Amino acid sequence: MVETSMRKLLERTGKSADQWVAIVKKQGPPGEEARREWLKSAHGFTTNYAWWIAELSVGKGGEQTDPDAYIAAAEGYVEKMFAGKREVLRPLYDKLLKLGLATAKDVRACPCQTIVPLYRHHVFAQIKPSTNTRIDMGFALRDRKPSGRLVDTGGFAKKDRITHRIEITSLADIDDEVAKWLKTAYELDEK
Repeated sequence: MVETSMRKLLERTGKSADQWVAIVKKQGPPGEEARREWLKSAHGFTTNYAWWIAELSVGKGGEQTDPDAYIAAAEGYVEKMFAGKREVLRPLYDKLLKLGLATAKDVRACPCQTIVPLYRHHVFAQIKPSTNTRIDMGFALRDRKPSGRLVDTGGFAKKDRITHRIEITSLADIDDEVAKWLKTAYELDEK
């Protein structure tokens, strides 16, 4: 996923991650959050790319650009994400991850520090512990109308990939409806 993201950034903007980091350091505002917003408003970056480049510009997230370093760090991300008060969410995460990976043979998980995206060609879903008692299962469903337990996150209007979510607070919440939206999001993920 890292290699794909780096390639797509170069294809879309004509500049590599390293070149963007140099631009941000030279022309952008100080601070990671301000840089994220600047990349989105001044350069049309999507949220994930803005987050990634802003992190790199302040010396964070270097493991994201080195596949070997990422593999070493990914397991630790999940352990930290579900430690302490969120430890009770780990069985929900494990079941959601298993369901997501079972959607199709080409589905991959790419743990980050706060979410676990699922991707095919692009991120089509994500597992996010939103509180100490709830995981939000997010989906890239574009401008689909919500139904059932599916909630519109406002992501489509903000140009975020994840546009909808279902709240998961128990193993019973991981049902056919969640599987249906996973499959739909997967099928919408075109090259």
